[in-house]
Amino acid sequence: MTEPKERLVQWLRDAHAMEEQAETILSGQIERLENYPEICDRMNTHLEETRQQAKRLEQCLDRIGDGSSTLKDAGGKLIAFGQNISGIFAGDEVMKGSLASYTFEHMEIASYKMLIAAAGEVGDSETQSACKENLREEEAMADWLENRLGTVTTEFLRRDERDSDTAKR
Repeated sequence: MTEPKERLVQWLRDAHAMEEQAETILSGQIERLENYPEICDRMNTHLEETRQQAKRLEQCLDRIGDGSSTLKDAGGKLIAFGQNISGIFAGDEVMKGSLASYTFEHMEIASYKMLIAAAGEVGDSETQSACKENLREEEAMADWLENRLGTVTTEFLRRDERDSDTAKR
């Protein structure tokens, strides 16, 4: 049987790897977004938030566990690298990126809700607080993406009609 605190540490490591993956994905998207400055600016802001989220998780792991998992972090980055490469070949990269980002934000939201409950169960208010802060940032990014999906779609379609190369990114 696994103790709840062991599960919390495992899930914190998973969340840290998830944030490492998010950093790689965001960096790749930002690098290629040329014609959507509003999206690029918000992603740059979220990239900094993502780095802070990973640091908060590292601090929790250092305090209660053995630190983050190098293997899980590397795996997350490798997956993100593959996702970034696949975007290069899409004729509607900004749209595929919008869908992927929105989906990823919701996975992060679910992960932080799970971590908040687990930290509460083991009486770890510091981890609970860190995860609540991360959750707020993820929810804000998901809301931002949701509120712009229609606008981005319309902008993409109009650009695509004129010049598919500028619409793509």
